[in-house]
Parts: sequence; structure tokens; C-alpha cells
Amino acid sequence: MLLTRASEYALLSLALIGESGEPRDVETLSKQLDISKSFLAKILQNLAKRGILVSYKGARGGFALNKPFADISIMEVIEAAEGKPPSVFECSPAQSCCPSDRAGSCVIWPFLNRLQSKIDGFLEDLTLKDILER
Repeated sequence: MLLTRASEYALLSLALIGESGEPRDVETLSKQLDISKSFLAKILQNLAKRGILVSYKGARGGFALNKPFADISIMEVIEAAEGKPPSVFECSPAQSCCPSDRAGSCVIWPFLNRLQSKIDGFLEDLTLKDILER
């Protein structure tokens, strides 16, 4: 699946964090978005590990953007949230991903791979700024 709830929650969280201009704590964000606190914390930690967010400890701690919206690609958000690159179909990124080990003779794999490449390029070029502009 291309996008799961983890990607959706990552994008929503980044929008709220960016709008505030100050670090936002997990509890406040989870209430605001009506998302499980533990699930959101895991997502935000993954975003911080990838350098999209920075985390601050303490009473006024939380998460803040580590770079401007225009420098955050949707691809990097999805990869951080999902823990892997997005794929349209299980086999689309590479013939070696074929679950039936028949990619070399598969008549639709070339199409799936081209589709995956176009989607990857689109997600690389699309930034958080692009999707949040109203």
C-alpha cells in the first residue's frame, strides 16, 4: 500500500508542528488529531531519527521542524513514517521483490516499475509546502 495511517498522521502532525512555530508535545498533538499517543510518539520519533523533526526534552519540550516546509519532500516523510519506501505493488520497486519469483517473465512488471518510478519522482518533487499551500 502506498500510504497508510502512519503517513497520514505524519503529514498532519508536521502541518500542526510547522504552523505553531514552537515545539509541540505528543500528548497535545494526539488529542488535537484524535490519534493514539503511543502510535503518534513512534511516528514522531521516526521523523526525528530521519532529521525531519528535532526533539526537545523537558517541561517545554516536544517536537519542532528541523527544516522549512519547502525542504521536506513527501517521499522522505513517507519513508520515515512507514520505515520503507512506498510501493504501489509488492513487486513494483524491483524484479527481486516479486513474491512469485517470476518477474523476469511477468508481462506487467515493466509497467508496474514505470508507474512506481513516476510516483517516486512525483513524491520526491512534492514538498510539504506544496501540499499545505491553500
